Amino acid sequence: MVQDGRRWLKSPINSPEDLVESDQQKGLEAPSIQKPYPSDAALVDLVTPEAFSLGDTSLVAALRERKSRRQYADSALTLDEFSFLLWAVQGVRRVSEKVPVSFRTVPASGGIHPFETYLVINRVENLDPGLYRYLPVEHKLLRVGPVDPEWLEKLVFACRGQAFVRKSAVVFIWTAVPYRTEWRYANEAHKGIALSSGHVCQNLYLACEAIGAGTCAISAYAQDAMDSLLGVDGRDEFTVYIAPVGKVAE
Repeated sequence: MVQDGRRWLKSPINSPEDLVESDQQKGLEAPSIQKPYPSDAALVDLVTPEAFSLGDTSLVAALRERKSRRQYADSALTLDEFSFLLWAVQGVRRVSEKVPVSFRTVPASGGIHPFETYLVINRVENLDPGLYRYLPVEHKLLRVGPVDPEWLEKLVFACRGQAFVRKSAVVFIWTAVPYRTEWRYANEAHKGIALSSGHVCQNLYLACEAIGAGTCAISAYAQDAMDSLLGVDGRDEFTVYIAPVGKVAE
């Protein structure tokens, strides 16, 4: 079992014979760079990157202070702070017009970003609590559904009883849509997806430090329970990483 897991950390390519023709090489249509949503959906506006008005914490200071934080104040994040965190983890600078590549605030294999970002919002100023999905191309939010105390208890259970999750202002949950990367890299895709999730969450850590907030990455969770809470199928889209966020408790 352990050895089966280790193979995902290795390159599957040892010789030209190991290369698998990708769907891109076959000329098949590229997947979209983000999940679609209803054309009549009411999207939630965020503060744009040009309008951020945040603290002046240096990168050196953020790196020096970065650590996992599990205790959060009862205060809410401002919409400015929350918008900044979303932009920091998946913000789009430019989208290619020829291939499904987007240039973002984090790197990804071939510029193909396999993630969707879901948010369990508990305390963000001017936003109703609920489950949302970030739309990086538009830099807006899509409301997915309500969140009540019973739902939050299911979330804690899915996080293997890690109670600090319920105290956070927001829970970031990333899912992977693996075909986006598989379309280009075939059997080489999966190591790249795993590496890219680390890039995303480290940006969240540093961005949190810059605004007096904290986070703690969670990779220990019940897969089926998390996927069910988000309403994803567990095959073509599934949970890969979780990170509660809150203002640092004094």
